[in-house]
Amino acid sequence: MDHNKEWHQIDISNSVIRILIIDDDEDDFFITSEYIKNIPDKKFIIDWCFDYEEGLSKICEGKYDLYLIDYRLGSKTGLELIKEAIKNNCEEPIILLTGKGNQQVDIEAMKAGAFDYQVKPELSVEKLERTIRYALDKAAAMKAVKKNERKFRSFFEKSNDAVFLADEKFVFKDVNDATARLFEYSKEELAELSLYDLMDDPDDIHLLRNRLQHLIEVTNVEMEFVTSSGEKKPCTLSITRETDVHNVVIYQGIIHDISNLKKAEKAKLQLEKLEATGRLARILAHEIRNPLNNINLSIEQLKYSSSEDESKIYFDIIQRNSNTINELISELLNSFKPSEARLEKTSIQFVMNEAVAHALDRIQLKKIELQLSYPEQTLMIQADPEKLKIAFLNIIINAVEAMQEGSGLLRISLIDGKSEYIVHFEDNGCGIPNEDLSKLFEPYFTSKKNGLGLGLAATLNILQSHKAGIEVHSALGKGTTFTLRFQKLAF
Repeated sequence: MDHNKEWHQIDISNSVIRILIIDDDEDDFFITSEYIKNIPDKKFIIDWCFDYEEGLSKICEGKYDLYLIDYRLGSKTGLELIKEAIKNNCEEPIILLTGKGNQQVDIEAMKAGAFDYQVKPELSVEKLERTIRYALDKAAAMKAVKKNERKFRSFFEKSNDAVFLADEKFVFKDVNDATARLFEYSKEELAELSLYDLMDDPDDIHLLRNRLQHLIEVTNVEMEFVTSSGEKKPCTLSITRETDVHNVVIYQGIIHDISNLKKAEKAKLQLEKLEATGRLARILAHEIRNPLNNINLSIEQLKYSSSEDESKIYFDIIQRNSNTINELISELLNSFKPSEARLEKTSIQFVMNEAVAHALDRIQLKKIELQLSYPEQTLMIQADPEKLKIAFLNIIINAVEAMQEGSGLLRISLIDGKSEYIVHFEDNGCGIPNEDLSKLFEPYFTSKKNGLGLGLAATLNILQSHKAGIEVHSALGKGTTFTLRFQKLAF
């Protein structure tokens, strides 16, 4: 049977209507067909079939617009035939005929899927015209609904965005494959959860509940969701509120993952800040170096023209300090140059162990508890081990300095993700204020009394040269998590 053909409502006053009568009594067939032929202003093609199995075969071919089936068909019944026809996806209307009225048979016929039930002795031209017209109109309406349902289901399943249906408490009733992929749960697991279970911020939950309570439209509202692995993903959420035929509230929602967009925007902003600060540093260096060159030239002349030993000592001091200033400026300029990493095949575990070894004295002196979690397999990437070690070390030192002596806990986790390697540095330190998070990687920005504010700027520079991403999540009084993402090495 062709279930993909386009359905339309039949105009029975003009179209030719193909009808199959399945009845093991030939006399009854002739009587019923004569009634149908006498329906005025209608065109019919009427075929007959007296065998159950042949009737089912013809129904499955889908060549008729309507079926009239007798209740008695040898050793089987018309009810059984209707059930088998429906099981084989018959969408054309079926009318059950019987020799005498029986309310129980009528009820069973409707439950089985029949469109109508008629008693043969009570048939007339008028009654058949009415029941055929009713059945065809109802079938056309149902096919139109099913066609729309198929279109919606196709959109639902093929959408790259997470699409879901939820009940009044926002427990998931149906989700597409994209929803399962986004949250890293199976569809069965999501059926046990509500949308609120996947939301990270209590303020977002309160906002959503408040809007829905006051029937305020939710369209492309930015919120953060949490996957089964604990990864936080910024998304936009749109929700519409509907009621079904039983007046039960149903929520339809679409969640669009914008984490890649956010990462790109953040990386671009960080790069622009770094470039702007680099331009400023070059201008300052140029302006400072000119007088320094003059000082050095003057000192050279004075050194050889002076004969006093004491003066020579002071001249040497001046020259050494001038050279020191010059070296500091060179170092400052180098910190803003794009890091030229010498990439080679190396493992993240090896580099991390090197960084931890360099920080171990400070960790032990401050009595910080260190927890390392590595996967069994080696995580291989293209990296400059020395530079990447500096980036890891800067983050570790920052974490150690943020924690209280004797009560600090630093967790370092390496995760083999589906498309990338993930590195987490998680501490239980003092946390970072929200207003400082956006400035964290800016050169010279620091909350330390004696800090220069170049450590994390250099870290960002190194990670960018490795095409690695970095994210920071922090809560005051609870701690900070740095998340790094590295491209997997292609084999």
